[in-house]
Amino acid sequence: MQLIAKLGILADAAKYDASCASSGAPKRSSKDRDGLGATNGMGICHSFTPDGRCVSLLKVLLTNFCLYDCQYCVNRRSSNVPRARFTPEEVVRLTLDFYRRNCISGLFLSSGIIRSADYTMEQLIRVARLLREEHEFRGYIHLKTIPDADPLLIEEAGRLADRLSVNIELPTDESLELLAPEKRASTIRDAMGTIYQGQQAVAGEARAPRFTPAGQSTQMIVGADATDDRTILHNAESLYQGFALKRVYYSAFSPIPDSPTSVPHAAPPLLREHRLYQADFLMRGYGYNAGELLKEGGNLALDIDPKLAWALANREVFPLDVNRAEPALLARIPGIGLRSVQRLVALRRERRIRYDDLVQMRCVLDKARPFIVTSDYRPADAGVRSGLLRERLREPQAPLQMGLWG
Repeated sequence: MQLIAKLGILADAAKYDASCASSGAPKRSSKDRDGLGATNGMGICHSFTPDGRCVSLLKVLLTNFCLYDCQYCVNRRSSNVPRARFTPEEVVRLTLDFYRRNCISGLFLSSGIIRSADYTMEQLIRVARLLREEHEFRGYIHLKTIPDADPLLIEEAGRLADRLSVNIELPTDESLELLAPEKRASTIRDAMGTIYQGQQAVAGEARAPRFTPAGQSTQMIVGADATDDRTILHNAESLYQGFALKRVYYSAFSPIPDSPTSVPHAAPPLLREHRLYQADFLMRGYGYNAGELLKEGGNLALDIDPKLAWALANREVFPLDVNRAEPALLARIPGIGLRSVQRLVALRRERRIRYDDLVQMRCVLDKARPFIVTSDYRPADAGVRSGLLRERLREPQAPLQMGLWG
């Protein structure tokens, strides 16, 4: 099979993996040095795929052959899809060719399981080693870790790659056992632990060898089982706390051709995936915890964002006087982001804040208005019931988005 035909199959097969962002890579460049490629501290340039996903890397599988029969995966052993396999040398050639054409800034490489977990991991490592050592490639490399692989192989991968990821895939151990019985949740967490220990070993040591400087990430598939958003967020929270993950990615399950009856034949709303990302950002950036965002079981509201949902459920906190409130509370006002909070705190050291100041800062006042007090404004609807206020603030119905097989 020709290289371009393999690329068509294996790039398409990789589109379901969302955990390929490149932010967090250290500054590294071949300028005025031997070698090829560069990263920078702000991440690398992005492009957009036809289905709207934002990518910046050559994103491929080494192969979509797989020993496992995970029911939610298009590349499962029993799936009737075209198969292909790259050699490590072919992936290196493609990466360098695309880089020289200024199409990409790095590589995201995953694989189906071939022969064994150790053998597959060795092949992924060979790609990274050839790029780093033979071609002195200084661009971004993200490798997908094979959970059952020997910890020594995972450690070697961490010394070559900017980021490693281990996909937890399903939110609960029970679902993983049901839909992917050949995988074990314990080995996934063991692999995460190996990466975390490697990071801790070099932390604070100025001359320590590099080890996944952009951290590790994971992905959870949403809607392939009956797990609700509360469980998903609590799981994500424990992963952030236990393994210092940079990101948890959420991927709405997309029904695949000839899907088995063990998985849904209809996709969940893509807006559900979006709400999980919003909630995740509130946990990472705003100090919310999972229990605050969903006190009881169930899913996040689709008609309002999680921050507004929290504010409506905690009306006793509001309205907040922006001239007096603590920064952490200011950040919980719907429509006011972290950057605006910093500006508000700086401004109120000079003078009292007026309503027009929020206008100038481009705060989303349609959302913020019922929850704020300024020196010249007090909300007339502060006493309106939360249910009525929600009706006023809910988002309009968005048009349906086509799925990956649409």
